[in-house]
Amino acid sequence: MMRRILSTVAGFVVIGVANAPAQQPASSAPAGNAKAGQALFMKIGCYECHGNEGQGGAAGPRIGRSPMLAFRNFITYIRAPRGEMPPYSAKVIPEKDVADIYAYLASLPPAPAVESIPLLKPDR
Repeated sequence: MMRRILSTVAGFVVIGVANAPAQQPASSAPAGNAKAGQALFMKIGCYECHGNEGQGGAAGPRIGRSPMLAFRNFITYIRAPRGEMPPYSAKVIPEKDVADIYAYLASLPPAPAVESIPLLKPDR
């Protein structure tokens, strides 16, 4: 059940990036604590589908920084997902906790360019 929930959150981020209206600047997000967000990401079980750093996995898409959705779009999806993920009400995950998770995901470094990964370079 938790995996489906987390998968839906990830689906929102990935789907939302493609379908999102103009993005709000990061400053419009409430101040979140990235360290607390990382702890919540692990405690709630988001990592089970999305990986420890939101890189995605077999059950959930990448939700790490690439680019991030506007906070309002992020929380809207968590509250009323369009995918397999069940909704998370404010009683289950308060907005402050969502802001912390959002801050954690936004703090992650971008993925390296494929060309910079030696194992992915063709043999010469």
